[in-house]
Amino acid sequence: MLGLMTQVTTRDVTVNGVRSLVRTSGDDQAREAVVFVHGNPGSSEDFAALLPAVGEFARAVAADLPGYGKAARPADFDYTVQGYARHLDGVLAQLGVEKVHLGLHDFGGPFGLQWAANNPERVKSFVLFNMGAMPGYRWHKFARVWRTPVLGELFQMTATRGVFKRVLQAENPRPFPPGFLDRMYDDSDRAMRRAVLKLYRATDIGSLSAGLADQLKARRYPALVVWGEGDRYTPVRYAAVQKDYFDAETHVLPRCGHWPMIDEPELVRDLVVKFLRARLATN
Repeated sequence: MLGLMTQVTTRDVTVNGVRSLVRTSGDDQAREAVVFVHGNPGSSEDFAALLPAVGEFARAVAADLPGYGKAARPADFDYTVQGYARHLDGVLAQLGVEKVHLGLHDFGGPFGLQWAANNPERVKSFVLFNMGAMPGYRWHKFARVWRTPVLGELFQMTATRGVFKRVLQAENPRPFPPGFLDRMYDDSDRAMRRAVLKLYRATDIGSLSAGLADQLKARRYPALVVWGEGDRYTPVRYAAVQKDYFDAETHVLPRCGHWPMIDEPELVRDLVVKFLRARLATN
């Protein structure tokens, strides 16, 4: 049973002139931290239930990455997987984080895997939410639209609040909680939408994620895999694939979609806390 959870604090961190809002919990002097990395659409707020729970026994960090949440959206940022990995590295350097347990969701998967491939000696473990190595992956229908010039721009222009909410609700096995979709839509301004198009058009997530995981495979990092069975964006069959690359403990959650930490916050929190407590205790 979890006790009184620690407070989450926020601060701005600027890397090469690009500002990110960073949420932290736990001992802010610890050199080892659990670092949650969000995807698209998303922000550090996706991990609101996990940050204070993990902060009870470890340092926990989550940043709004450029283009998302409350972060800056400069037109000249490098909106590629490598660009995001470099920005993440800069954030961690400013926070004094040396050893990392990576919690990755959606596009946070390739961002974090790229960072790990660049810094393998600093990685301690992974928590993979509906993401990881996905060899042979084919883009979902919305991504195919975003990757298509002109069509992607037109699609974004028609995405009113009502359309945005109806589409995401229709793709999820259960209703999202009040405010979740409004929060994501509120973050989705013109500059964020431009960032999304640049990122998707620069990335082949299937070959990239598998290639990065291949680079890490020999180390057999411990990994907790939490996958929503009803995910329509990253199919649940990839949950089992992670055992080919990691020393993986896998949990497939019924009636959950692409955001299992939103669909089942208490269950996911308990799985993550148990896994990370064991990893931190062995260090």
